[in-house]
Amino acid sequence: MNNFKRGLKAGIPIGLGYLSVSFTFGIMAVSTGFSWWQAVVISMTTLTSAGQFSGIKTMLIPGQYAEMLISQFTINIRYSFMSISLSQKLAPQFKSLSRWLLGFFITDEIFAVASTEKEVTRSYFGGLAVAPWFGWTLGTLSGALLGEVLPEQVMSALSLAIYGMFVAIITPEMKKSRPIVVVVIIAVALSCAFTYIPGLKEVSGGLAISICAIAAAGIGAALFPVKE
Repeated sequence: MNNFKRGLKAGIPIGLGYLSVSFTFGIMAVSTGFSWWQAVVISMTTLTSAGQFSGIKTMLIPGQYAEMLISQFTINIRYSFMSISLSQKLAPQFKSLSRWLLGFFITDEIFAVASTEKEVTRSYFGGLAVAPWFGWTLGTLSGALLGEVLPEQVMSALSLAIYGMFVAIITPEMKKSRPIVVVVIIAVALSCAFTYIPGLKEVSGGLAISICAIAAAGIGAALFPVKE
């Protein structure tokens, strides 16, 4: 029980942070045609910010299943690596169904906090996941309900908050590392190409995101290999 309380306490700041981001997701989902309850169900069953923002855009185009598979695989593959890494610290009692739940609840922030533990127990990880999941769900619900009543101009303005979040995540790392600066510039250049260049701009958003991410990461790995 003490481990659960300790995990719950550690997860509260993450949950509060998720409220604002998921609020934006709720607004964006409603503004693109989803109902409030559909937005909430998505957040309850898919705990991934970038994946959800990309997914709702792809879902609006009928029949784009292959594109959705590629874009979601590209965006969310990092969670698999995080789960594998964290599995090396799991307590012996952390087995079967518990590991499936770990895979579902793993996010960048939850992984970062759990990684500081010498041994991750089921009770600690369960407590750690509670606040982020509720924060993400309640934030989506709040944004979706307000999205039903707020003027379209206000919803469009609030939808820009997600881009501010991504900038806030990337900027500190860019200050620390020149290779990251180069990779970000490459990704931005490719994204602009898919937005403005004739022919390339006909490629749908989800597939363009996947191409930009893979190409920028591949070029970065070739230019700045990590020495073992």
